[in-house]
Amino acid sequence: MNKFRFASMAVAMLVLGAAAFCQQAAPSAAGPVPGAIVSARTIFISNGGSDAGLFPSPFSGDANRPYSEFYKALQADSHYQIVSDPAQADLVLELRLVAPLGPSNPNKAQGAPDPEPQFRLEIYDRKTHYVLWTLTRSIRWAVLQKTHDRNFEDALTQLVKDFEALGNGQSITAGTSSGS
Repeated sequence: MNKFRFASMAVAMLVLGAAAFCQQAAPSAAGPVPGAIVSARTIFISNGGSDAGLFPSPFSGDANRPYSEFYKALQADSHYQIVSDPAQADLVLELRLVAPLGPSNPNKAQGAPDPEPQFRLEIYDRKTHYVLWTLTRSIRWAVLQKTHDRNFEDALTQLVKDFEALGNGQSITAGTSSGS
């Protein structure tokens, strides 16, 4: 009788283990991109500002640099028309450069990372004023200001690509964005 119980428990553990593996191995389906993002043709870009202590070091320029470069990139590459009045836009984009506070657990042995500055792009439906989607891109830390600036450019370029992909109905699932 004990052999029967042991065999039953072993089979049950194998079945549960296989089921758990299958759940972990299966990719998660991304949620749909809101129709208001896909159908939008006009955007207004809002300068949400930059947290203190990021300019002129570690990044060159001033606190308006993120907004200016994001605006220029969308103006050059976007299928959206940028308007100067939010009342004329389908979507309102608010770009911020944030410097998160330090780690909640500074013990490196337990894997607490130092937070990196990040771009945060909130996409609002102009009609309802609801947040439709939020994109974030971290800016990797560097020692030299030249490398900080290159990492800034790389993160901003990726943010523009993420926004363009959303506009084409592609859900961003790389762990850098979230639907709201």
